Amino acid sequence: MMIEETMRKWHLHLKGELPGGLDELLAENVEFYSPIVFTAQKGKVLTKMYLSAATSTFGGGDKTMAPGAKESAFKYVKEVLCGNYAVLEFESTVDGKYVNGVDIITCNDEGKITEFKVMIRPLQAVNVMHAQMKAILEKMQDQGSA
Repeated sequence: MMIEETMRKWHLHLKGELPGGLDELLAENVEFYSPIVFTAQKGKVLTKMYLSAATSTFGGGDKTMAPGAKESAFKYVKEVLCGNYAVLEFESTVDGKYVNGVDIITCNDEGKITEFKVMIRPLQAVNVMHAQMKAILEKMQDQGSA
């Protein structure tokens, strides 16, 4: 399976229209690289947690990507697909700060995402994302231990 089908499913997921959601998209051994955390987050459970936190931070523009997600101007503006790799450039505004970044995605031959790397600029955007992601992840961890 080529990256085009995986990205078609990714976009459906972002609209809330993919049955199975991230479970459908992610390989069990997926690695997530955050612009906020130094080390890779390994495995489907941690990757889902980080992607869900990012979704809550960004919101979903026309349709929210998660329950309680904020309204957002998040949108992909460029997409480069080749073989099992995708680079998707996005723009958004979070707490009044312009956010520009890329999602670098690798999938295996079955079309499951094996690596998801997020890069963000400028520094103000990194700082606001760090603060929001930290708060959301702490809330998720508190809910998980309750």
